[in-house]
Amino acid sequence: MNKFINATLLFIFLPTMAFTIVVGFDLPLESFGTSGAQLEIRDEVFLGLGILILLINLRRSIRRWMGMRIVNQIKKFKWNVPMSAERKKRVQVYTLMEVFVFTSLAYGLYWVSSEAWMPALGFLFGALDGFLFTIIGSRGDRFRIGVTSKAIVSGDRDVALVYFQGLRKISIHQDSIYFDYIKKLQLSIPLDCIDASERESFFKTVEDQIDLNRVFVTRERGL
Repeated sequence: MNKFINATLLFIFLPTMAFTIVVGFDLPLESFGTSGAQLEIRDEVFLGLGILILLINLRRSIRRWMGMRIVNQIKKFKWNVPMSAERKKRVQVYTLMEVFVFTSLAYGLYWVSSEAWMPALGFLFGALDGFLFTIIGSRGDRFRIGVTSKAIVSGDRDVALVYFQGLRKISIHQDSIYFDYIKKLQLSIPLDCIDASERESFFKTVEDQIDLNRVFVTRERGL
């Protein structure tokens, strides 16, 4: 999900920056018989782009915080442990890199043209939210993975929800645990979400929730 959202934001940023350059440097727009700084709809364009960027970041923010809240309701889970130290470090590095990039994009837009304040605000919101999420999530082992009677819930910089209904196969390939369903649906979670010392108990709990006559579970635990 994070890769898709970041790719979408980058896709939106490119035309946003192009438009900001046109306005900021007052480049001619011969097709419209005017120039960037004189374009009458520039405020509306900036507002629309900014709202779009803000909504994308807001949607991700809600998903992240809700995932953290759910996975920290430990009593509702049959098995629930903090993310492995390796995974936590990776989450911290990736999210803080994301924060740096978003802050740079916001600064770049506003530096080129102060009229691009709304798109800059959209990226700045994403940066601030990511920073707070990383700080709060890293304290008190709030990045966790758990198993209920119906699903596996993983919550860190991204949220994974893997239901047992319709499940046909659980396997490990490279650095991920794959879950294959009927109608060729496949989901996955990173293997390093679970500390090596906890993987046997994880698979044992999962096996207790499913029908082993209908679901193949790998004997490989990635230890």
